[in-house]
Amino acid sequence: MKGPLFYAKILLFGEYGIIKNSKGLSIPYNHYKGGLQIPDSLTTAQLESHQQLLAFADYLKQMHSDLVQFDWDRFEADLNQKMIFESSIPQGYGVGSSGALVASIYGQYAINRITVLENLTPEKLQHLKVIFAAMESFFHGKSSGLDPLNSYLSIPILISSSQQIQTTGLPSQNPEGKGAVFLLDSGQTGETAPMVEIFMENMKQERFSRMMKEQFIKYTDNCVDAFLKGNFKSLYREVKQLSALVLQNFSPMIPQQFVSLWQQGIDTNSYYLKLCGSGGGGYILGFTEDFEKAKAELKDYTLQVVYNF
Repeated sequence: MKGPLFYAKILLFGEYGIIKNSKGLSIPYNHYKGGLQIPDSLTTAQLESHQQLLAFADYLKQMHSDLVQFDWDRFEADLNQKMIFESSIPQGYGVGSSGALVASIYGQYAINRITVLENLTPEKLQHLKVIFAAMESFFHGKSSGLDPLNSYLSIPILISSSQQIQTTGLPSQNPEGKGAVFLLDSGQTGETAPMVEIFMENMKQERFSRMMKEQFIKYTDNCVDAFLKGNFKSLYREVKQLSALVLQNFSPMIPQQFVSLWQQGIDTNSYYLKLCGSGGGGYILGFTEDFEKAKAELKDYTLQVVYNF
């Protein structure tokens, strides 16, 4: 057995903001992918993957059957053959490793599943998101369901609010363009649950809560609008504001050794950094109007271009 492949995702905008009803924009990232398969024999890493699938299956059995039902005969038969999730998506890097796994299990075993070929009404998208949030909670304690949704559909998703999501198109990339959105490898993994816990604690403070409402959400919404309109001058201006705001208010989510690098980008305007997912490690997102210049300034780090403009 070899299941279909599901891709990584990048939340370009909306980290933490979408918890508080900001806009968000999530895109598939085809550089990394994963799929279910039954190997001839198991390596140590594959055995770990198999054991994780067994634990995940136990969790899914406790889920409310009104929400989603699985073909347990087929699912358990494949598990008995030591099924694994073979994936190149790095874990703890903010690019949706657990989301792709959730999407693959739903796609393979859910009964009466919603398919990509259907007319994906907002109601169907919302229902899928609720299912995926419940499934992915096994990995993170609390999930928006957005990562598996993006991985399952493999098309960009625009979040207008927690109750309003839709598929969307992106402006055409400009292969000759000097500008780029890129990933910077922090060289360390991050964990979602502790970072979200810190954020929720911070939200109890009036100053932090006001900053989210009056500034963070506004800059995030402006970034989403500018990006979708292909207004990259405006986008770059708004990302600078967002980058500075994150540096001031999200210090636990920024690995300590990147604080000066983060500030350097703001000071020189060569690039701007922002969180990729929950932060704490993994990838950091970068935006630049001149990728060659940014690459020279960040020569000690591994960069991957996600989008050219």
